[in-house]
Amino acid sequence: MCTDAGCSHASLPRVNIKQTHGDAVTVEESNDKLVLCPQCDWMVKLPDIKQGDKAVCPRCHTTLSALWVEPVLQPVSCAISALIMLVFANLFPFINMQVSGIYNQIKLMEIPEAMMSDDYASLATLFIIFIQLIPAFCMVAIILLCLKVRLPYRLKVIMGRIIYLAKVWCMVEIFLVGVLVSFVKLMAYGDIGIGPSFVPYCLFCLLQVRAFQCLDRYWLWQTIQPAPELPHTPQVGLSGMEQGLRSCSCCMAILPIDEHQCPRCHTVGYARRRNSLQWTLALLVTSIMLYIPANILPIMVTEVLGNPMASNIISGVIILWEDGSYPVSLVIFIASIMVPTLKIMAIGWLCYDASGAGKLGNKLDREKMHYLYEVVEFVGRWSMIDVFVIGVLSALVRMGRLMSIYPDVGAVLFAMVVILTMIAAMMFDPRLLWDRKKMINQ
Repeated sequence: MCTDAGCSHASLPRVNIKQTHGDAVTVEESNDKLVLCPQCDWMVKLPDIKQGDKAVCPRCHTTLSALWVEPVLQPVSCAISALIMLVFANLFPFINMQVSGIYNQIKLMEIPEAMMSDDYASLATLFIIFIQLIPAFCMVAIILLCLKVRLPYRLKVIMGRIIYLAKVWCMVEIFLVGVLVSFVKLMAYGDIGIGPSFVPYCLFCLLQVRAFQCLDRYWLWQTIQPAPELPHTPQVGLSGMEQGLRSCSCCMAILPIDEHQCPRCHTVGYARRRNSLQWTLALLVTSIMLYIPANILPIMVTEVLGNPMASNIISGVIILWEDGSYPVSLVIFIASIMVPTLKIMAIGWLCYDASGAGKLGNKLDREKMHYLYEVVEFVGRWSMIDVFVIGVLSALVRMGRLMSIYPDVGAVLFAMVVILTMIAAMMFDPRLLWDRKKMINQ
């Protein structure tokens, strides 16, 4: 399933897979034509996909496989270009600001340095990991795997696993939106300009998103190693659980339900994530406990002419609205207040429904709940905009007693809320929603 802006297949035509009704169909073909949907556990026979097409699950509409035109050249060329742009983006000044004749400019790597100097090493670490290290590693891994560079098999497996575990944590495009929001906030105080590395960074953002978009998980793992043989002939139109089969959460291989370690990617897994609801609820409760002080405590301190003024998320939205920056105020309000609140409520609702406590519904209700899960996975990471805005402001606005901005403890708490809710959504097993569908049919 696509979790972020970098893996969407919306531009490809869809190849519909007919869903079996009534008796299941026995498939005598090879294992590489069969896929267990990782989102609803439905056994599907893949059609012959032409270049430029994608195949989706007939039950939950999750993209199972896509074949892009030039499936090797596109992701490799985009990844190489992205790495080149990332190097240029770090070599030169990124943005600059001039207030009352005082001029200041920063490079990308000076943003975490400023956070470190303010004793906020945690925020600096998040910036380096989410904005620099993870995207760079994923681009290198895409190049090596797609070009089939001779590497130890174990190393290929590690890179393949990390790509799909880490891509949700690539927040380059979110940081770029945060920079644009920072521009609007600072225009009231002085002149804002872009440096030579700003355009390369924008290109890096677009290219890394495109590289992820053109990389199909099913195709990639088939090139690393074919899927293991099935213990028995599966049936299309039944769930894997009903046939004693499960899907590997990493490489999509179909495995016996009692085989806990995948022989292809060595990922340990089960028919359903163990204690999925318990872990999800525990993370959700923890995020709620942090969310209250994150909204009350100040997230940054603005010092003007030696007078410090602390502000939290809500006061920041109000100030922007009163200054007439209505679009930016709405963006911050939606991303930092509305999205986390609705996400916490949505995850709680999903857990309630999947636990069997909710009222049983029809297939349409299951589809709606699954759609809710996909929305939760996609939008949650965008709440990091406010954290990145604070990082940019605290690094750029360093003009002594005239004007300076510093992060505060609320920013750390809010970042933890976003991270915990993201992990909670990842720990939730969406197949539990479709297990409820089986209960309806019984």
